[in-house]
Formats: sequence, C-alpha cells, structure tokens
Amino acid sequence: MLELRPNCEWCDVDLPPDADNARICSYECTYCATCVEQVLHNVCPTCGGGFVPRPIRPKGAYRDALTLGLGHQPAATTRKHSRWSETEVRELCDTLADTPPEKR
Repeated sequence: MLELRPNCEWCDVDLPPDADNARICSYECTYCATCVEQVLHNVCPTCGGGFVPRPIRPKGAYRDALTLGLGHQPAATTRKHSRWSETEVRELCDTLADTPPEKR
C-alpha cells in the first residue's frame, strides 16, 4: 500500500491524498508535477528513475467485507524533503534527462 506522502519533497507544496498533481517514482519519492517537469526533468534525484502520477486512494470503503479507503488506511502525515542539493540534482538530471526512464 502506498504511503501517500503529504508534500513535494522539493518545494514542500501540500499534496493531499486526492492531489492530481502528485508524482511518484518506483520507490515512492513524491514530488509535485511542476517540480518533476521544470526542476527534475522526469529524473528522480534519488534513484534516477522516472515519475508517474500517484494514484488517488478512495475516501471510503466500497466493499463491506474490506477495510479499505482513507478512513481505514489514512495517508502519511510525516513530511519528507529531498536530501540532495540543487547542484547534485542538476548534475544527475543533466546526465539522465535525455535517456527515457525505461532505458536508464
């Protein structure tokens, strides 16, 4: 189950569970669409992979026998921030931005 992190790890903008501008890598690093496009150039500064839109978890459970939805499995509340400097991010992005994620 995804953590659904509450913020962009670069600019710290709020990304609530229903945010349609949240992007994640395969390790669930979480950034807003603006930072992914304009700063990171679709390169995760941690793993070097690409990003996809983060799924939106339903608010409620739609199956009586299952304890699903945000009411039973809430989103994370601990804010995370990138540990990489602007220079480190720029260097990795410059190296990988022209290589499609599936070929990295």
